[in-house]
Amino acid sequence: MSRAPMTLVALALALGAVGASAAPACARGNGAVDRLLCGDAGLAALDQGLQQAYRQALAKARGPARQALVVEQRGWARGRADCWKADGQTTWITAHWTEDTVLGCARAQTRLRTAELQALWRLRPPHTVAHACQGQAANELVVNAFDTDPPALRVERGDRVATLWQVGAPEVGLFEGANVSLRRQGAGWLVDWLDTRSGQTESLDCRPR
Repeated sequence: MSRAPMTLVALALALGAVGASAAPACARGNGAVDRLLCGDAGLAALDQGLQQAYRQALAKARGPARQALVVEQRGWARGRADCWKADGQTTWITAHWTEDTVLGCARAQTRLRTAELQALWRLRPPHTVAHACQGQAANELVVNAFDTDPPALRVERGDRVATLWQVGAPEVGLFEGANVSLRRQGAGWLVDWLDTRSGQTESLDCRPR
């Protein structure tokens, strides 16, 4: 990808906000996003769905993982508050998803975070398919698909794992995440995955095994 997305990905998956589940954001601050959470019914409904997913994830988390989730959610909430910068400015949600309003940015970030929690903590059942890439059985890509809004994928390849979200119309079949994109081709996927250590992007043609 040529641009770093502003999502949980560009927000460094700065996930998190335990306090956010307790009271409406407008009761805790007077920022642009706080005001929208109190004034826009659609965004408020999305936020309620996020808080439900967060509570469900907390119920599953144990020990250090639970504390990490709390810290991450707080960081994510701070990142969403930065959507005030989207007022009249093109803001990159993913490499091909942009918003130019505070409301549009906040809605997108909330939807992505909810889908991420549901996928990461298996709050929705996955549809899992193992793929062989470049025609080599040992060159494996495992794709876990989740029925979320937007649809999400958790992909695994070797020691790398990533969350991706559907971008654009479903028929396009494009999913984007941090440094990785998958595009549906027939029953398989065309994959572009940036190795941040080498700076090289690996392009793969992966087919179901």
